Amino acid sequence: MNIQDFRSRQQTLSLDGVIDEPLKIAYTDVGEGEPLLLLHGIPTWSFLFHDVIDTLAKHYRVIAPDMIGYGYSDRRDHFDRSIEMQADVVERFLEELDVDSAHFIAHDIGGGVALILADRNPELVRSMVLSNSVAYDSWPVDEMLALGHPRNAKLSSQEMTDKLVESFEYGLSRPERLTDEFKEGIVTPYQDREGIVSLVRNAASLNTNHTTPLTSRLGQLQQPTLLLWGVDDRWQPYSTAENLAKDMPHAKLHPMENCSHWVPQDNPEEFANATLQFLASTAALV
Repeated sequence: MNIQDFRSRQQTLSLDGVIDEPLKIAYTDVGEGEPLLLLHGIPTWSFLFHDVIDTLAKHYRVIAPDMIGYGYSDRRDHFDRSIEMQADVVERFLEELDVDSAHFIAHDIGGGVALILADRNPELVRSMVLSNSVAYDSWPVDEMLALGHPRNAKLSSQEMTDKLVESFEYGLSRPERLTDEFKEGIVTPYQDREGIVSLVRNAASLNTNHTTPLTSRLGQLQQPTLLLWGVDDRWQPYSTAENLAKDMPHAKLHPMENCSHWVPQDNPEEFANATLQFLASTAALV
């Protein structure tokens, strides 16, 4: 799906009760049934899931927001963008949609948000699919630390595009999956001045202290969890998934061969099918 079609079905809502003024949230909401919440990472937005949403929506209600500061959600310089704050926003967002429980399908820092909410509000998080997620003290990675320097707010649109495309080349194992559609879709929100500044602010907000407190509590998480992990990832390595599988009592590991960090793009078919099989097996246990 190209960015124009993806954007045409995004909705927006004005979310109050998080900061002292409303926040704009852009999101996709398609399909029927039990809700799946898709959470992207940095430096992407919900377009990361463009090739898996329709497959999942044949069986579930799929809700895929742009986190604040990302994509087409609020990008003003008015709020914190940490994963703790993102968790607050997600919690309030689901309340606004009258969703009291959802399956969380989460990538990169979205996985950190899912883990925070699984610990803080376990009834909200029915199950988790964590895909090359941040955890422990494995993040932020060097590239994001460098991107967060305030001077990068002055980058030109071409300079920002070059940085993003380089990260996609590094984070995909299958060169043929670095399509023009994917590149255009991911970089477009970060072409104007507001988008460039916002992405730099997002990178500056990354803080390993927001996942390290969870380390000692991972053994208490009761949610069924699938660790759907690209084994070639050099940012969030497979060893992180192996550690999570040991520390989380209801986690199982699904290695994705010939996949790196951007697994929903590297192999969307396996990503969607493994997710659906996991959710079906989870339902059978209830």
